[in-house]
Amino acid sequence: MSYDDITIDSLIEKGSFKWTAYPGTIGAWTAEMDFGVAPAIRATLEQLDARDLYGYSTPALMSDMAQATAQFYSDTYGWDVNPEWVSPVSDVLTGMQAVLSFYTEPGAKLVLPTPAYMPFLSMPKLHGREIVEVPMLRNEAGAGSAAGAGSGSVEPAWSMDFEAIDRALSTAGADGGPGGLLVLCNPHNPIGRVYTRGELEELSRIVEKHGARVFSDEIHAPLTFTRHAHVPYASINEAAANHTVTVTSHSKSFNTPGLKCAQIIFSNDADVATWSTHGMFTGKSAANPGLLAAVAAYRDSRDWLADTSAYLERNRDALPGLLERHLPQAVYQPPEGTYLAWIDLSAYDLGDDLTSFFVDRARVSIIDGALCGEAGRGFIRLNMGTPLPILEKIVERLGAAVAGTPVAPVGEGSA
Repeated sequence: MSYDDITIDSLIEKGSFKWTAYPGTIGAWTAEMDFGVAPAIRATLEQLDARDLYGYSTPALMSDMAQATAQFYSDTYGWDVNPEWVSPVSDVLTGMQAVLSFYTEPGAKLVLPTPAYMPFLSMPKLHGREIVEVPMLRNEAGAGSAAGAGSGSVEPAWSMDFEAIDRALSTAGADGGPGGLLVLCNPHNPIGRVYTRGELEELSRIVEKHGARVFSDEIHAPLTFTRHAHVPYASINEAAANHTVTVTSHSKSFNTPGLKCAQIIFSNDADVATWSTHGMFTGKSAANPGLLAAVAAYRDSRDWLADTSAYLERNRDALPGLLERHLPQAVYQPPEGTYLAWIDLSAYDLGDDLTSFFVDRARVSIIDGALCGEAGRGFIRLNMGTPLPILEKIVERLGAAVAGTPVAPVGEGSA
């Protein structure tokens, strides 16, 4: 089936979290796609039942997953990862908890460039960690209006504020001195940046200067668009390898978040030794379905990934025209990676709760940018991982809500 042929009614009938959390709405909020999974993943999950793999994960399955991950990273990014330094975890947030627990001192601060993935602002606080938000620099010329967003501006709309990161890490240690943990999200959720090697090298210099650590979230790495290439942060130099723990997954790019399997990748002997002592239970938190899906994704689903990425790029390139037609005051730059659109609607003065505004008036569920930090206030995060005809309906409904035009809930037989 062509992705264009997938309908709203069929997605509602499936009953996914994305489409049922806000009944009567088009689901465009949480980060999962509406395209199903690659044939190889579906086939391997059928084998799960045939092989009766309902018990605990085996060393053989975990080793196979590690080998597949390492080969994918080598083939795709040119980073030769030692398979013995790859461990399963249930998801990226479990990986972050492990890094906070095993690789940073109690009381060390977490330095977070914002806007940021929403749980990065809340989960560390549950571990008693202070979060230091470092707003990213916004290039107004690079952002552009919806009308000009597709014009191929040279400068990115957002960049890391290296001077502010430098200052934050200088007092982020547990004793108030240098140190702490910097969170790097690359490709970046929600702004869609794919950072260049030069940017990552400058970041590495600053982190090393302060004796800090880096948690590198690379879950969206396979989803980069034309003229942009993902560079694993730990691969850029020895210093980065020594102060980084990388966490990635097939869950976003191959659309398997419900299977609960991610990969934590180490890049130095000391961190591997720590993990062997403290990570025994965390490293067994992934389940057989996710391990099998990881192998099928990384080894046998690359054509599906290429086709899906091309479709997502088509959606990305269609969005400026849709915004110009329905929300002409929106400010937006097409992302360099991910299937997330980061859209500035502050010109419309829609209040302090954009999620409720659009759920109630557009019958579209989106993420209020304020949940991504103060730097996100006035923005929305919109999931473009949906058929283009549905994306067109989404933007039409958002525009109608802003214009005050009544919009009916979605449901059986509705649009």
